[in-house]
Amino acid sequence: TVLDKVNLEIEPGELFFLLGPSGCGKTTLLRHIAGFYTPDEGEVHIDGDNVTHVPPHKRDTGMVFQSYALWPHLTVTENVAFGLQMRKVSKVKINERVRKALKTVKMEKYATSKPNQLSGGQQQRIALARALVVEPRCLLLDEPLSNLDAKLRLEMRVEIRRICKEAGLTAVYVTHDQKEALSIADRIAIMRNGIIEQIGSPVEIYRKPKNTFTASFIGETNFLPADFFGSKFNPGSAKHLSIRPEAIHIEGGDTFPDSLSFEGNLYGTVYLGESAQHLMDVVTPDGKSVTITIFQLNPQVLVREESRKVTARVNLKDIVALPE
Repeated sequence: TVLDKVNLEIEPGELFFLLGPSGCGKTTLLRHIAGFYTPDEGEVHIDGDNVTHVPPHKRDTGMVFQSYALWPHLTVTENVAFGLQMRKVSKVKINERVRKALKTVKMEKYATSKPNQLSGGQQQRIALARALVVEPRCLLLDEPLSNLDAKLRLEMRVEIRRICKEAGLTAVYVTHDQKEALSIADRIAIMRNGIIEQIGSPVEIYRKPKNTFTASFIGETNFLPADFFGSKFNPGSAKHLSIRPEAIHIEGGDTFPDSLSFEGNLYGTVYLGESAQHLMDVVTPDGKSVTITIFQLNPQVLVREESRKVTARVNLKDIVALPE
């Protein structure tokens, strides 16, 4: 993917995510930072140093690959020590730093094991230890959890954030998993077609998307025409309104002083235990029918009627006006 005038500054100690669909340029950007690619224009700086034409092994970065890239014939200790050996670090220092890295990722007791004796989650921890042991100025992670099952991904999310924060590491993390980014990141850059659409904290990205792409890519949302609420809501020059499904409350739920109501036909209820998902048909000012989704948390009563007319409410703070 061709990067288009990407301008990005990552703060020291920040856990920064590059998030976007396949082919958006996030991995290309990470590889430019790592030194695997050289930009046709522009520069890459790490800790104030211009490293644009510095080879990868001299950039003082640590890389965690999607495939782990562990040597199958080497033990855990030998895999973790490899980068230090290439840097001609003394054996005493190597032993000390390898022990520290394995302790950080809670893998000390597997020091003499081979990669094929480890689970996927354990292999990921070793790959992380190998990147940490060189004490990099910047840690780079390329979709490190994509090969793990759902339970292990949840566990490793917590571990990666803990490790990065305890070590005070600056980290750049590539993923297409929205939940992964929202749960770990300090800040997120949303990418599409080689450009950065928006940068912000997880809360900013989710609650205040700048356009319909970001709003629809992060989580689920409902799009309504800007004039849906008529004179009750001033959208300015916006063309669309974005309202998250969980922000819409059907009759009998909580009410808010700063809220707007609208009517529609509720149908297609799916009960999920802790929540229920409803489909609702509403009519726009120009007479068009639009289907929206509503997430009802902790439903007390389940009604599976084919269709019923209901009143729904949404807090003004949960309505986002979007220009495009």
